[in-house]
Amino acid sequence: MRRLAALKPALDRLYAAFNHPQAAADPVHLVRRYDRRDDREIAGFLASTLAFGRVAGVLRSVERVLAIAGPHPAAFAASFDPARHARRFAGLVHRWVRAADLVALFTVLRRMLEQSGSIEGFFLEGDDGSSADIGPALDSFSGRALACAPRGAAGVRYFFPSPSAGSGCKRLNLYLRWMVRRDGVDLGVWSRVHPSRLVVPLDTHVVRVGRCLGLTRYTSPGWPMARDITAGLRRLDADDPVKYDFALCHLGMMEACGFSRPQGDVQCPLRGACRPRVRRRRRSRPPSARP
Repeated sequence: MRRLAALKPALDRLYAAFNHPQAAADPVHLVRRYDRRDDREIAGFLASTLAFGRVAGVLRSVERVLAIAGPHPAAFAASFDPARHARRFAGLVHRWVRAADLVALFTVLRRMLEQSGSIEGFFLEGDDGSSADIGPALDSFSGRALACAPRGAAGVRYFFPSPSAGSGCKRLNLYLRWMVRRDGVDLGVWSRVHPSRLVVPLDTHVVRVGRCLGLTRYTSPGWPMARDITAGLRRLDADDPVKYDFALCHLGMMEACGFSRPQGDVQCPLRGACRPRVRRRRRSRPPSARP
């Protein structure tokens, strides 16, 4: 508890330093350009879906997809017709996501809107609100979304992972953070899910910093680690544990975290609150004498 008491003010300072719209290059900034809540909801899902890989590549891919969707992504999704619109995606590739996968994704989004009026409405149909976090709701959301997918669209499964299968669900948790929370970075589009139930989006940077801060006992990424790190952050802010995610992620992206690295915490703004477990460089053996 004493260590957590020292960690909270350090994390609060880090959060304040990053809590403004242009704190760092991030796909959420592309979503902010839309004024309408329904457009932000759809644009946010598209942006979070492609939020893997190098930031520059992510931003380029998101820009291409949003350009296809036009000035009102919600209207485009609601009227999406593969027969008319699929050719617009020709040649679009993001890492292993192909044009056909994005066409299938838009088909799923259209069916969500037809059934529930919004992605929030579709999500809430599988959320009874009594669970400690949104894990069970995510299981339901992904299962029902895949039931909306076109037959044979195997690639769309990548967009809808499940906690019960062990996935950390990084991109879905990122989307929920954008939609549920409201501050200088997050958009607060949704109103019926409480921030206290969110789970941290588990990427490689949050894994490293979370381990350095002693927030998890797990060594392998997955849903148990995501919940474990969130539980540690919830002890610092029970109402809004995921508020620290953006800052922790970008701290890792800046290479400031020294967990298991030779430099330790000499560059880290959380220095003194973390335990970086410095990796020692191996000494090279002296050359053996020639006979």
